[in-house]
Formats: sequence, C-alpha cells, structure tokens
Amino acid sequence: MDAPATGWTENGTDRSPDATLIHRTLTEISPVADQATSYFYALLFIRYPDLRDLFPVSMDVQRDRLLRAILTAADRLDDPDALAEYLGELGRGHRKYGTLPAHYPAVGEALLGALSRYATTTWDAETEAAWVRAYTAISQIMIDAAAEDEQRAPARWHAEVVSHDLRTRDIAILTVRPDQAYPYLAGQYAAMETPWWPRNWRHYSFASAPRPDGLLTFHIKAVPAGWVSSALVYRARPGDILRLGPPTGSMTVDHSTHTGLLCLGGGTGIGPIKALVEDVAEHGDRRPVEVFYGARSGHDLYDIDTMMRLQKTYPWLEVRTVVSTGPGTEGALKGLLPEAVRQCGPWHEYDAYLSGPPGMIRSSVDVLRGIGMPAERIRHDCVEEMTTTGPA
Repeated sequence: MDAPATGWTENGTDRSPDATLIHRTLTEISPVADQATSYFYALLFIRYPDLRDLFPVSMDVQRDRLLRAILTAADRLDDPDALAEYLGELGRGHRKYGTLPAHYPAVGEALLGALSRYATTTWDAETEAAWVRAYTAISQIMIDAAAEDEQRAPARWHAEVVSHDLRTRDIAILTVRPDQAYPYLAGQYAAMETPWWPRNWRHYSFASAPRPDGLLTFHIKAVPAGWVSSALVYRARPGDILRLGPPTGSMTVDHSTHTGLLCLGGGTGIGPIKALVEDVAEHGDRRPVEVFYGARSGHDLYDIDTMMRLQKTYPWLEVRTVVSTGPGTEGALKGLLPEAVRQCGPWHEYDAYLSGPPGMIRSSVDVLRGIGMPAERIRHDCVEEMTTTGPA
C-alpha cells in the first residue's frame, strides 16, 4: 500500500501542531506501508475476531483500503471542508458493510498499534496523543454521517438483473431493477456485490441518467483476475440478485452554468459520459458537448451506435472516436485519446469530464493542465480514489 501523498507545504508553515506530528508519522511509515498494513489487520482480527466477518474471505485486493482511507483522512486534517466531504462519503458507504459505532474503537486500537510499531523514530507520547485526537475526530464524523444517512436511505439495495447484453467478448451492459427507489445523479457510481463473491464490493458508474422506470444500467468489463467483473460479464443472468451501496462521486454537471462540456470516455468509461449527455438533454440545455470516445480499435467501440444516435438527436452534441492501435471506424482519429483532445482544442470555454482507466485519466489531466485548463474545471472519479471507499 502506498501511503497517501500529503498536501502540506514543504516548510510546514500551513500545518497545525497535530498535523505536523501526523505528517511525520506518515513520512516514516511510507517505505514500510505494506508491513504496517499487514500488522494492522493481524492486530484487528486477533483482538476482535468477530470483525473478520465484515471483510472478504480473500483480502488480496481489498486488504489495504481501510488503513489507506484512515491515513488519507488524517492527511487532510487541516482542510476541514475536504475532510468532512471525504469522511461523510466513507461513513455513509460503510453502512452497507454492517459497520457499527462500536467497531470504530477496535479499528483505532489496531491503528495505533501498527503506527507505534513501524514509526519507531517519530513515535512518542505527544505523537500518540495527536493521532488519538485525529482518529477520534475522523471516526465521529463517519459515525454522524452514517446516523444521518440512516434516517433517509437504506444501508444497501437489492437489485434484480433484468437484462444482460454481451457486447464484446469481455464487455456486458447490465440493467438492474432496485427493490426500492434509488436516487442518484448522472456521473456518479455505486459499489456492487454479487452473490458469487460475498463481501467483495466493486465500484461501477451509472451508464444512464435517472430513468422514469427506475432501472439502473452499468457497463462492465471483465478484467484479468477480476472476480466480481468476470462474474457480472460471464455469469450474471436475468433474475439474479445483486446488492448495491449508496450512490457517490462528484463528476456531475453543474446546471447553474452554460459552460460547454468536454467529455473523454475511454473503454467502458463511455457509460457515465453517455449519462452526462442524457442529463444535459433532460435539463433542456443547449450548451455545446464534445465527446471523445476512445478505444484500442473500432471493434472495441461497443456503444458507438448509441452515441451516434444521440449525436443525430441533439445538434449541440459532437462525438469523435479515437482508436489507438487497431483499425477504426470511418472518420476515427488515430492515436492516444489525450493527444487527440489536445490537437482538437483549444478548450478555454469548457469544463472537462474524464472517465476511463486510471492511466488515461492521469495523462488526460496532464494534457488539459498543460494547455491551461484550471484544475477545478477538470472532473473525474479516478479508480484509485474510488477504491479508498472500501472496508478492507
């Protein structure tokens, strides 16, 4: 596990005393973060074996998520607004795992045990006190957010698969019917659990704007060694029951402005981009929307017919396809998606929305920042960020 990158200045002038001590701890454990993570879970499960049932049987993928989330929160200690937003989502999201207020002290105890063992140079009574204060604040924000959410929403939804459309050998479009109303915004995502891999939750973006019939659509790509994604692509059938966590994510359209939308969708990342287009249409906006749909080859542009129909329907929408290696469709741009966007600019009057593999998002952010787009006008929910919301 990589320790979280800090947001403080190098000279420390912007840090509170507690944040300074916590930053020193994070810096020291960074080279041994994997060992600290293993020790953390060993302490937690040995001292509180009943908590083991809250976590997946196999911890290979999710084992570092809880500790990473705590350390990320501690790293944001001096930014109250960012801390409250981040922890609020964590607290609400952890309801689906069955997390209770009584579980937080056990996690805090294991956290302090792991930190004191691996931060041998910086750990002392003052540092411990700083971490106790930080974790107390972190856990209380999460507990309060969960309690507030409990008054208005279930901890999880059951959703029946109503259609399963295998578009390519490893991509399926899945439509489900939740057992009760599921309010969300286009551009958000949800955690999903299958009956074949209990307690293994994976995040998938909604591939349509909210529908009158209440159905939810997801685009799923089976990834190597991806237990959940492979089950959804190759095993799920109509009638199967999945479980969903609450909607989350901030890649949503600001309808109070008329700024154009520059949308980059790589692979199944075109799903949430399509949802954003539908959302703009439903609000009656006529703002320009430029979509770049990227894939390896024309064959991998599995939802191109849908995007072309939308383009014919809405004169304010333009869809460009970009293929990186194989043969493309008629009129497709060749090369990498971010470079195609750079060449078709400038984009001074647009807000950017990015969805796709982490590498594509990182390179796209670099390109957009390089051509002068401010960071606050670039929106995405990167996979690495999404994984911090898991319990294990």
